[in-house]
Amino acid sequence: MEDGAFCGVFDGHGKNGHTVSKLVRNKLPSLLLNQKNALTKINKEREDGETMVPKKTFHKWKEACISAFKAMDKEIKLLESLDCSCSGTTAVVVIRQGEDLVIANLGDSSAVLGTMTEDGVVRPAQLTTDLEPSLPKRIRKSNGQVFAAMEEPGIERVWLPHEDSPGLAMSQAFRDFLLKNHGLVAIPDLSYRHLTPNDQFLVLASAGVWDVLRSKEVAYIVSSADSEEAEARAVVNAAIYAWKHMFPSSKIDDCTVLCLFLHKRQQPPPPPLHLMA
Repeated sequence: MEDGAFCGVFDGHGKNGHTVSKLVRNKLPSLLLNQKNALTKINKEREDGETMVPKKTFHKWKEACISAFKAMDKEIKLLESLDCSCSGTTAVVVIRQGEDLVIANLGDSSAVLGTMTEDGVVRPAQLTTDLEPSLPKRIRKSNGQVFAAMEEPGIERVWLPHEDSPGLAMSQAFRDFLLKNHGLVAIPDLSYRHLTPNDQFLVLASAGVWDVLRSKEVAYIVSSADSEEAEARAVVNAAIYAWKHMFPSSKIDDCTVLCLFLHKRQQPPPPPLHLMA
């Protein structure tokens, strides 16, 4: 991508979630770029001679993201050899073009921007919103159930109309075929952010990190490291430590972290550090 960067974290769930997340990781960037180029070509005559303003840039990427996410979901469905009835993946994607950020989020992974305040302290700015299963009305309108199981008080999940399964803790995801007729969608939430000289870094991470670490803690850890790989490793290690001490009898959730510095020569971001529970 010219004059830009693409970053993404994809957190699989279910029996074949790891395979689904790899498929999306490998295919979604090219789908998104193809959709963006197609939209640019269609609108080229109308936009010749115009200056691209942030609002118009975001509108193009928004259309491209929605189309690419839908196309990705359909491609997975066509893979007859892969059972995705109760397997899928989240996706949090950040596209940078110059000083413009476009954020696309599907599920419960999240993105945070580290910003330097006037007093020299790095503060986190949340770039994504985690939509809990109970928030979108479409799930209940589609006869899906939303409730917290007795053994997990406070954790609401999506269930089939007449069965206590599969119990998905999100309202958006790629695949999870059984719930697609009951309000689960693969349409991402999108937002725009214009970078300033005070913005220092991006952190994209799976829910396993945010379940045990606050964004303030993550921002502090990242601002203390001297490389993107060291940043990601430090956050993963902190998340593992927190899981072991906060939930000693629980299985550690997958922890995937990707960090990107904003004030240095642009280069492809490092691969995310990943812990398979």
